[in-house]
Amino acid sequence: MKHLSIPKKSMKSAFVLSLFALASACTTVSSQSVAPVAIENLALKAALSSQSEKNQMRFASRNPGPTLEFFGVQPGMTVVEALPGGGWYSKILLPYLGENGQLIGVDYSQKLWPNFGFMTPERIEAKKTWVSTWTAQANEWRTDASASVSAFQFDEMPDSMIETADAVLYIRAMHNLARFDDKGGFLGSALRDTYQILKPGGIVGIVQHQALEDRDDSWANGSNGYLKKSFVIAKMQDAGFEFVGESNINENPKDQATTGDFVWRLPPSLSGSKDDPEKRAAMQAIGESSRMTLKFRKPA
Repeated sequence: MKHLSIPKKSMKSAFVLSLFALASACTTVSSQSVAPVAIENLALKAALSSQSEKNQMRFASRNPGPTLEFFGVQPGMTVVEALPGGGWYSKILLPYLGENGQLIGVDYSQKLWPNFGFMTPERIEAKKTWVSTWTAQANEWRTDASASVSAFQFDEMPDSMIETADAVLYIRAMHNLARFDDKGGFLGSALRDTYQILKPGGIVGIVQHQALEDRDDSWANGSNGYLKKSFVIAKMQDAGFEFVGESNINENPKDQATTGDFVWRLPPSLSGSKDDPEKRAAMQAIGESSRMTLKFRKPA
């Protein structure tokens, strides 16, 4: 396998991206999917090398290049990113999709937010303007050669977006939809919007904190960040999607989370260990969470 050829911004950046290339070379997938190869896509290389040094330092854990290649994301596509947050993936997608592409951000339903104990009435009210505020923020990340930007919230998808997207990405964005599904059908509603916005043959790519299959279902319900692969596949198939395959790109065998653990104990959050050097070191030794990487398709 060839290593990435990256413009020399710094020795640190080059080292990180070499790790990223190695991760790509070590990728394996199920027999249901086509194995990704070492990245040769010049547009993707350029988008990755344009990221901040801080973001590049997480490539070895998040594997954005191999992940996007596995999902089949290409320049010029219209891509929906669920729960884009501060834009870690958005900032890669915007230059990669290019001036002929479109990035559509989508946030949780307005009805979901009151289920979080940390959401004050003021923060819930502010979510009503999320579409305009996130779009304005994302436009600040763009250049003239970047994809265009738009947004919506689940349960409020404009009819004009129906069957316009080539791919929908759920990058660590599914657990709270599942966690609160019994309080408002949020996961089912989000998957209906996903099905509607995709063109026939469109792809859904999921990266999600993964609970081992023998773990307690009540623990692995999303409230601790983790979901079982069998649960995600069943929900996607129930929503009408075809399972294409999976990759081990984002798995971490050191993460053996079980009852009593939550994903935020691990880097980068390190919740519960910031003031305990011994526990912090143990969590850092595990690294970021183990994540399933699944690919689905809307029937053509």
